[in-house]
Amino acid sequence: MATKRHKPEEIVTKLRQVEGLVGQGKARVDAIRELRIAEQTYYRWRKQYGGMGTDQLKELKRLQKEDERLRKAVSDLTLDKLILTEAARGNV
Repeated sequence: MATKRHKPEEIVTKLRQVEGLVGQGKARVDAIRELRIAEQTYYRWRKQYGGMGTDQLKELKRLQKEDERLRKAVSDLTLDKLILTEAARGNV
């Protein structure tokens, strides 16, 4: 069975839908099943995205991209340093 990757915006929307259904008196497990997601998936999403609005989600995505860019820069600089260190040892 192929798995579907939900976008963060969809995840936040589904979390809100579950909370809305629970607020209407429906059992949490039934609300989760109605949205066709696994209970474990719901709790994992809630742990990661719970209480997050769309603005906060956009900020999180921006920060994750920035973090990825900075990690790449650090790894490139570390590699350059290692190459220069090896070259300096050979030339001495």
